[in-house]
Amino acid sequence: MTRKKLTRLQALLAGGAFALAGVAGAPAAALAADSGPVTDPAATAVVEQVSGTQTSAAPSAQELHPLPITAEQKRFTPDAEQLANAKVIVDTAKEMGLPPRAWTIAVATSLQESNLYNIGHLGAKNDHDSLGLFQQRPSTGGWGSAEQIQDPRYASTKFLQRLVEVDGWDRMPLTKAAQKVQVSAYPNHYAKHEAQAGDIINALHGTGPYADLAK
Repeated sequence: MTRKKLTRLQALLAGGAFALAGVAGAPAAALAADSGPVTDPAATAVVEQVSGTQTSAAPSAQELHPLPITAEQKRFTPDAEQLANAKVIVDTAKEMGLPPRAWTIAVATSLQESNLYNIGHLGAKNDHDSLGLFQQRPSTGGWGSAEQIQDPRYASTKFLQRLVEVDGWDRMPLTKAAQKVQVSAYPNHYAKHEAQAGDIINALHGTGPYADLAK
């Protein structure tokens, strides 16, 4: 049955008449659910698109790093928790329709602020009342409540919303853009995380030195 459907699919692709709503009355979801062998590359691509199994293309180096990286870079092998938090940041940016440069700035900022960990209150060791991936403060700046700030998606959204409000954010050095949002006592420290942020983002798209860790 699968082979018959794919033969029909190939014919429709050749004629330019394929529609995802169905093929000869069969729902598109049925194509994705079929488990038979698929050997035609074009048919395979369509079935994977319907089933949502295709991996989105990795951004280019130019998209991630439109300006030269000049600072000395900090490198380490990320763990599963860090990769998961980075994925939340990137997915949130994508949902907001933001380009890869915003992903890089956000991931690099979190690397500096929390090493990509969703940090709760550390008691006497805490920096004021800073919390979460971006070390936002519930007591000042309008970042939200302590509970909200410790929600990675919420924290990412708040950071990105403020980032895009910065005039020219996508044309300035990463550390300057991050500092406009964070107002840190160490304004230049974000720069050392740019290359690592790019590699982590690439890993989430199946490429780069950490690709195997993100599977």
